[in-house]
Amino acid sequence: MNLNTSENNEQLRDRLNRVLPRLQSADLLNNKGLGNEIGFYIFDYPPEHELEVDAFLKDVILPSLDKGPTPVRARHVNLFQLVLDVLNKRDLLDRAVALQANKGDKEVLRAMKGPLEPVKLAQELVKDIDLMQTDLVLLTGVGSAYPMLRTNTLLNALHPLMGHIPLVVFYPGTYDGTKLRLFNRLGDDNYYRAFRLAV
Repeated sequence: MNLNTSENNEQLRDRLNRVLPRLQSADLLNNKGLGNEIGFYIFDYPPEHELEVDAFLKDVILPSLDKGPTPVRARHVNLFQLVLDVLNKRDLLDRAVALQANKGDKEVLRAMKGPLEPVKLAQELVKDIDLMQTDLVLLTGVGSAYPMLRTNTLLNALHPLMGHIPLVVFYPGTYDGTKLRLFNRLGDDNYYRAFRLAV
């Protein structure tokens, strides 16, 4: 069933208002009730609401996680910024920009395939966030990082690295429990090891 715009906005606001209590819940933070599954969650949303979701995360969710009777040590990682940082550390960012300008997207993606390999990026992400001092990881920037980085391949690479730390991906598209569809347009990526957050 297609929702009209006002119903869609209201539904998204309702779902966003349920995110914070869910992230503060002992069940999520302790991976309870997952049946031996990893604590990976996806908050999918209409891509046209990217700015609204980003503002809610920065203005409401992140500041609130620090407060309360039991503060949650959350780390926010923007995947696009992670990609830029990795390329910068390897002195490849300027080269990638020049290559894209001169030869186009396909050539830069081919040239950066090695440095942006999902296992390497997952290791970099985990190294940067210090899992010993982290209760929860929130990932954004999925749409901006595409096609340099695909969400399903990064999540697969993070499985063995995250341990008991829950991870939540804010995803501009749809996730039905088995498939990720970025921007509600791009081809489906199979991924079935995450739970939908605030359905």
